[in-house]
Amino acid sequence: MSQSIKVSEIFGPTIQGEGALIGKPTVFVRTGGCDYRCTWCDSLHAVDSAYRDEWRAMQAEDILSEIKKLSDNKPLIITLSGGNPAIQPLLPLIQIGRKIGYSFAMETQGSVPKPWFNELEHLILSPKPPSSHEAVNWEKFQECLNNAGQKTSVILKIVVFNEDDYIWSRDVSKRFPALPVYLQAGNHTPPSEEDETIDINGILNRMDWLVERSLKDRWFNVHILPQLHVLLWGNKRGV
Repeated sequence: MSQSIKVSEIFGPTIQGEGALIGKPTVFVRTGGCDYRCTWCDSLHAVDSAYRDEWRAMQAEDILSEIKKLSDNKPLIITLSGGNPAIQPLLPLIQIGRKIGYSFAMETQGSVPKPWFNELEHLILSPKPPSSHEAVNWEKFQECLNNAGQKTSVILKIVVFNEDDYIWSRDVSKRFPALPVYLQAGNHTPPSEEDETIDINGILNRMDWLVERSLKDRWFNVHILPQLHVLLWGNKRGV
């Protein structure tokens, strides 16, 4: 029997709300546990150990069974999220899912490299900017990138809250010139587990600023997107 996977929630089908797969139907597997504590984390229920009693220890076969029920046995993209899903033993889930036609995208900050990244169809590397109060280990990040397979689509996705984050994002894009860069305006109001409301005008104003800022710099090879799921559903879980 393989190692169990800590799962915070499994939900969908819904649409991917950000990055290169925005708008694509997907089922989310949100794992529990993270090696970061970002100041503006919008998924504390999958990060903070205070919620560990809510996480389920599941075998890969049981996770896939839930996914199949949610998707009516119709293969689609499975998004592995967190927390940091890279700290979980996800290879068996990826292997048995791919055998029956599912594809896998994983979102991670790039702090925990694993050899099985080459089994993913999509690897979304999301280094955390200065506003997170976390520091990126670029050697580990590069190792994550190196572990992606030749057929794995890899992008950079960075949340931007302010000018410092923006300048940092430009530096990251220069560090990895071969990777497509997706910027998104961060949730304007720090989310609360008790309050699911958001400041939509604040997010849109930040989005407007980000667009104008990048165009002023003539940064024309960047993709700028909203967090679509936040605009549609706020901070609610399971969407």
